[in-house]
Amino acid sequence: MPPVLRVWLGAMQADVTRYVIFAVGVWLILWVLLAPVLKARKIREDTPPTRQLLTEFGCSVRSIAIFSTVGLLTFGLQRAGLLPGPKIAQAWGPIWFWVSLGLMILAHDAWFYWTHRMIHDRRLFRVFHRRHHRSNNPSPFTAYSFDLGEAAINALFVPVWMLLVPTQWPVVGLFMLHQIVRNTIGHSGYELFPATRDGRPLLPWLTTVTHHDLHHAQAGRNYGLYFTHWDRWMGTEHPEYAARFAQAVRRPIFRRPEAVTAD
Repeated sequence: MPPVLRVWLGAMQADVTRYVIFAVGVWLILWVLLAPVLKARKIREDTPPTRQLLTEFGCSVRSIAIFSTVGLLTFGLQRAGLLPGPKIAQAWGPIWFWVSLGLMILAHDAWFYWTHRMIHDRRLFRVFHRRHHRSNNPSPFTAYSFDLGEAAINALFVPVWMLLVPTQWPVVGLFMLHQIVRNTIGHSGYELFPATRDGRPLLPWLTTVTHHDLHHAQAGRNYGLYFTHWDRWMGTEHPEYAARFAQAVRRPIFRRPEAVTAD
């Protein structure tokens, strides 16, 4: 087997494994094991059919193949001496390690917001983003269910970032871990984020499950991935977001049984 193919298959295996662990894990924990307990936090009454989940899984594996290919090309740039950033970042020490991780997450959120808005343009939507929105009622498996063009746009962020900002490869690994965790939970269909007593998000700068679920239900709002600031600044936050979130979190998880009255 050619060395390049061996490296690609290794990267593909690692990426698929990470996806399967979190997508299947979130599905198993929320949709199977804890479903009776979390029933009150389920955002929609209906559940996506099995056929949708299988289609999403297949499209996600296809997207991962693109991610792995772009990752291999990025690694090839370093081997060719065209990507000095990882060595530079290593020399900058542990403080930069964590700073670069935070900056990478913030930058990816901006990249996602603006590219996401771009592919919602009617001239691009059918080619780049239609597949993802076929999951009108999303599931944890929706996380990477992309058209090929959208998968490529998402994959390009890492090499562009690494060419511009010195970043170690372990930072990229942690970034990818954070990304898949937030992505699968954001598509989980259960509102899991903490709330204040009056039903507002306890961490209002973070996107909640309700925030992204509204985007799937009514495309054209709530483009953000991790944070809410771009939607607030650009006026694209759904006007009913606060009310929908409050509706989801105010339903008690544990309900008292109804009193039985004697005839």
